[in-house]
Amino acid sequence: MFIKRQILPQLLKELETKEIIIITGMRQVGKTTLLKHLFETVSSSNKVCLDAENPLHRRIFEEENYDNIWHNLTRFNIKNTEKAYIFIDEVQKMSSSINAIKYLFDHYNIKFFLTGSSSFYLKNLFPESMAGRKIVFELFPLTFSEFLTFKGKNPPPIKEFSEKATAKNEISYNLLRKDYDEYMSSGGFPKVVLERSFQRKKLLLEEVFTSYFEIDIKSLADFKDSSKIRNLILLLPNRISSKLDIAKISSELSISRDTVYSYLEFLEKTYFINLIPKHSASADRSAAGSKKFFLCDCGLAQMLGQISVGQALENSVFQNLRPHYSLTYYSGKSGGEIDFILNNQTALEVKVSASPQDIRNLERSAQAAGIKTSYLATLNFSHMENTIPVTDI
Repeated sequence: MFIKRQILPQLLKELETKEIIIITGMRQVGKTTLLKHLFETVSSSNKVCLDAENPLHRRIFEEENYDNIWHNLTRFNIKNTEKAYIFIDEVQKMSSSINAIKYLFDHYNIKFFLTGSSSFYLKNLFPESMAGRKIVFELFPLTFSEFLTFKGKNPPPIKEFSEKATAKNEISYNLLRKDYDEYMSSGGFPKVVLERSFQRKKLLLEEVFTSYFEIDIKSLADFKDSSKIRNLILLLPNRISSKLDIAKISSELSISRDTVYSYLEFLEKTYFINLIPKHSASADRSAAGSKKFFLCDCGLAQMLGQISVGQALENSVFQNLRPHYSLTYYSGKSGGEIDFILNNQTALEVKVSASPQDIRNLERSAQAAGIKTSYLATLNFSHMENTIPVTDI
């Protein structure tokens, strides 16, 4: 049974556009399921769904004369006399065939939908000549709204933050609080969410990490000693929602700062971690500032290390915001901080419980940051103005 993801309406609009559509993201976030649903949605019979992990499917595109690829596709009843729809899963497995895909795109009426597990490799996989020919969509672990959908429950309606703050309902919150606790505990990988057994959830999360480590790190990366990056990963969970001290990490792992930076770049570009920059009116200063660290999924963080309720909460809010907003954080010279600034317009501070002092502090920090609107996202329900239950984020 297919369960709708929030990104689906955007992808459905792309079925009749010309560009090559690439769906990328970490392993086991649901890319293959989404690709197959899009394939089934296409009404034309002139379509094929290929798996690049299958060597026979890879051979289809391994022709010196790219026009001969059509002969290979006839085995799947694909013809070039009308528009063809070609769906390819795990396209990073056929990097040598990217030029063939580009050629077919340029010379025939074909709509390509591709999935790939790593932005690190997809960015290097597609040559500069593909610019203007492709659109990349990123798929992440489930937001809490999607989590509820997967649980067969109705998520809160989509509202502006101002309406979320004024129209919050304690009864609705109480109905969802247990679900949010589970979301913070086991995260948003679809298979994990659908599993009912707590022990099985843990096993599935271990498998998510194992497949990432064995395939993305060991098989795809060129790091000479994978134990070093493994040790870095194990250091990271208790640093969630904090700025990373590169010098300290370098000292703890006995590796150079440059090596730490290269590992972090790899982890970020393969969707395992996220580093959000410091807010600044200057884009240059924002890029140069120390970045705040989050893991891709709360459940994975809980499996890898000991994290506090506050860290799990802030990481879960990050997971809900990430697909929809450009995120920065604020840290003022006078000590004022804001957990998230959304699209340079809205300040959001995350708290387990809210106090009047928290609201005053946030307002002062938002003013110092040049942000006009601010809200507190709270785990425990609050009737105070400008507070929003995390169940509604």
